[in-house]
Amino acid sequence: MQTALSLRLAARVGPQPLKLAGAAVLAVLLAMPALYLWTAPSSSLHVSAYALMLTGKILCYAIVALAMDLVWGYTGLLSLGHGLFFALGGYGMGMYLMRAIGHDGNYQSDLPDFMVFLDWKTLPWFWQGSEHLAWALCLAVGVPGLLALVFGWLAFRSRIKGVYFSIMTQALTYAAMLLFFRNETGFGGNNGFTDFKRILGYGIAEPATRATLFLLTVLLLLAALAAGFWLVHSKFGRILTAIRDAESRLMFCGYNPLYYKLFIWVASAMLCGLAGALYVPQVGIINPGEMSPANSIEIAIWVAVGGRGSLIGPVLGAGFINVAKSWFTVAFPEYWLFFLGGLFIATTLFLPRGLLGLMRGHKENA
Repeated sequence: MQTALSLRLAARVGPQPLKLAGAAVLAVLLAMPALYLWTAPSSSLHVSAYALMLTGKILCYAIVALAMDLVWGYTGLLSLGHGLFFALGGYGMGMYLMRAIGHDGNYQSDLPDFMVFLDWKTLPWFWQGSEHLAWALCLAVGVPGLLALVFGWLAFRSRIKGVYFSIMTQALTYAAMLLFFRNETGFGGNNGFTDFKRILGYGIAEPATRATLFLLTVLLLLAALAAGFWLVHSKFGRILTAIRDAESRLMFCGYNPLYYKLFIWVASAMLCGLAGALYVPQVGIINPGEMSPANSIEIAIWVAVGGRGSLIGPVLGAGFINVAKSWFTVAFPEYWLFFLGGLFIATTLFLPRGLLGLMRGHKENA
């Protein structure tokens, strides 16, 4: 029985080459901050600040892709608005970072620079407490979670699913983007938040701060993967899969899908918020563009290309596409969208299980 259990566990983690590749990638990720801090810039082993920032940004995207896989790959809910939850988490952290600038801004005021520029006289009520990092993190997680709870309750209670659910999520993120573009909402309008200087009293551009933020991102991704694997292989996860495959039959068996869908939907939104909170201090800016429907569609493409319903696949897809995007937008910027569209079509037609399915298929055929 113990042998059978070990075999099942090994099958869940994946073939041996994939496990070795995953361990190698993890070792590289953990070594990057040390190589950035403790090697000379002239060394061939040195990791530049740009490379660390770019990798940290991609890891944040990977967390969002994983969160998306929980609701799409396992529950069958295709969200085209997950960029909204990611951006709200970023704005929560951005509010703290703007307050942390203090009097070092261009106007040397108690108010953030953009408020002085827009002739605000006092801090809006929803900015109260944002000078504390703990409260900012509560906002980064709680606001996306609360929005997801309200939206999910209304949508799932009305049994909205399929293409109608996708359209509604896209409309939600589009409406939020238009709202945040307005100057009077108190979030900096189209410029958003930028020019951050410190976090918890440490310079945000200091090497030690960059390395710490990077490590926190790696740890969050690992924790999200561990929690995700535990969840989808539990009874709860099997019910999610049943909702995806045969919701009516599940209801006939006496289950109410509403609470299962609501839980995973809210958990996914909160995870996106955390990813956004780590993204902003590493990239140095957050603006309404992060809420654009195109960004949310791109998240779905990461998951599809990597292989939905696997947790590892979406992480792989987010990494592959964003590395390719970084290269294309420098070398051939005019061809990036053609490449992305072609990749998505090719994946849909020839790789229904994504890149991870292709790698597993090669192993099975060997």
